[in-house]
Formats: sequence, structure tokens, C-alpha cells
Amino acid sequence: MAAARADHLSRLIEPALARGAWVLCDRYADSTRVYQGGAGGLEPALIDRLHEEIMQARVPDLTLLLDLPVATGLARRHADGNGGRFEAKGAAFHEAVRRAYLELASAEPARIAVIDAAADADAVAGAVRCAVADRLGLAAP
Repeated sequence: MAAARADHLSRLIEPALARGAWVLCDRYADSTRVYQGGAGGLEPALIDRLHEEIMQARVPDLTLLLDLPVATGLARRHADGNGGRFEAKGAAFHEAVRRAYLELASAEPARIAVIDAAADADAVAGAVRCAVADRLGLAAP
């Protein structure tokens, strides 16, 4: 995971930021902290050292955490045919993932906005727009 993150940073993120572009990612260092650390048992200090070395302290300005109950999330993934190896890990693993994400959000509220993703798609999209506008000082949508 660390090698993939380093490659993503050097090939895509850094050049885009150098051009002055905004960068949107669906996964970044928090995913490693949560999946391999919080839910997977890897020592958080090791993950932090890897990220410091590989990610060069590059931290997102804003992270959106789309939160919903585990049963709802798993049902959605299976309904759209996108179940895979992570979904096969079962509810207990996903509860640990959710708990770890929420703990991270609680520890870094200035960076991480928690969005209630149990609502319908339009409500979630509206909450995302508001969070982005609020956190990045943009005009309200």
C-alpha cells in the first residue's frame, strides 16, 4: 500500500498541485491508517513513520468521511454487484474500520468532515457541497 501511495503522490498528486490544480482522491493515507492499522492490527507508529517518509508530510486540506452503518454499507455494495475481498471480511472487520475512521475524525475535526451517508443521494451530495464550501472558504452552494 505504501508503494502505491508513493507512486500516486509522485506521478499524479504533486504534478497537479504544482500546476495549481485541486486534487480529489477516493483513498489516501487515512485508508492505510484505518484498514491496516485500526482494523488490521498494524502498529500506528509504523504507519505514521511510513507516511512521513513516503508521503513527505503531504496531508489533505479536507477529508470527507461518508459514514453509514456497516449493515447498510455492505448491503449497498452487494446490491450494486461491487462486493469484493474487503466486503468478504465480514461485519466485525467493517465495524472496526468504521470505528477507526470515526476516531480519526474525532482526533482531526479541522480536517475531517463527517457526512451522514445513510441519507438519499441528493441529501448526501448537498452535505458534501456544504462541507467543501465551509471548509475551503468558498461561497455556499
